[in-house]
Amino acid sequence: TEEEKEKKKKKKKGGGGGEEAEEEEPDESMLDWWSKYFASIETMKEQLRQQEAAAAEAEEKEEMEIGEGSKAQAKNKDKSKAPKDDKKKKQQPAPELPEKKNKQKIDELKVYNKELESEFDNFEDWLHTFNLLRGKIGDNDDNATEEERIVGRFKGSMCVYKVPLPDDVAKEAGYDPTFGMFQGIPSNDPINVLVRVYIVRATDLHPADINGKADPYIAIKLGKTDIKDKENYISKQLNPVFGKSFDIEATFPMESMLTVAVYDWDLVGTDDLIGETKIDLENRFYSKHRATCGVSQTYSIHGYNTWRDPMKPSQILSKLCKEGKVDGPHFGPGGRVKVANRVFTGPTEIEDENGQKKPTDEHLALAVLRHWEDIPRAGCCLVPEHVETRPLLNPDKPGIEQ
Repeated sequence: TEEEKEKKKKKKKGGGGGEEAEEEEPDESMLDWWSKYFASIETMKEQLRQQEAAAAEAEEKEEMEIGEGSKAQAKNKDKSKAPKDDKKKKQQPAPELPEKKNKQKIDELKVYNKELESEFDNFEDWLHTFNLLRGKIGDNDDNATEEERIVGRFKGSMCVYKVPLPDDVAKEAGYDPTFGMFQGIPSNDPINVLVRVYIVRATDLHPADINGKADPYIAIKLGKTDIKDKENYISKQLNPVFGKSFDIEATFPMESMLTVAVYDWDLVGTDDLIGETKIDLENRFYSKHRATCGVSQTYSIHGYNTWRDPMKPSQILSKLCKEGKVDGPHFGPGGRVKVANRVFTGPTEIEDENGQKKPTDEHLALAVLRHWEDIPRAGCCLVPEHVETRPLLNPDKPGIEQ
């Protein structure tokens, strides 16, 4: 929306002012998506610090065990003491965190420091991709790489079972498997989708110019759509903050491979590709992890945290229950909802912009979605509201992140 763009512009002018603003009591109207993003990044950094500290401690213990009984022991002890004091210093600020949390109460999203696919097994929970290769005809085909021989992709799933079916298979299916294991699979008809791509920023880009910098801009390709956001290039910057969104209409299965690239703008000659990343949208769309619009932490109808999914939590939940042949959801009095054999509790009122309270089941439904993996048989982890980090690659420099 225009309003969001304005906010983004203001934020850009502020240039990283987001972090300072958080120190004071945040005023709802001052918060925007960026406040949420910066708060989430702080949390991610904190988690990484803790993991590193834990790893260092484990290593120390190992060193001490190896060193015991040998002359190295004394040395090791000195060594291990120093980092320990260091660690105490590091860990001292920790008790302040709860206070800070109470003060901020900024909702967060999940920041992945890798691609979403690596977190969710490539979204191949039932849709597997097999490359179709052109056969080798002559000698010159022998040294052709597999990439060059690809003429198409087959997507599907195959299962071979021994008859009669073992009990665990019958139980897992949740219905009579003699009618085939693939029930509830979407039809093969082409479907039209709206793809919205949010590009937050790029980090540590490979310099493309003699001055050791680059003038990066975004290029997006999906099917016949080819967007080059050339006029909005960011001058002399290897860590550009783009903060942009692009809407593209597409048809699956024909247009399902999204390419997001960063180019270096040049006044003379052609613009060079810095790097690109490819995303298989179809696998995300059909995955049972529901990788379409991530499930956020809270349900809100106004403010910086407005619910972005076209379906409300209660609609998503009903659909998941129906598709997975799960009993529920049964909303009961006292803020309780029963799904399968589990009971979830939560708030039952929602405030609109004027502070008026209305009864709602959405918070309850969201509580179930956030713990969908606890539901027996049909349950699995649903993709949370998130930002993913993807490596940019360049075909001329295979395997090296750009």
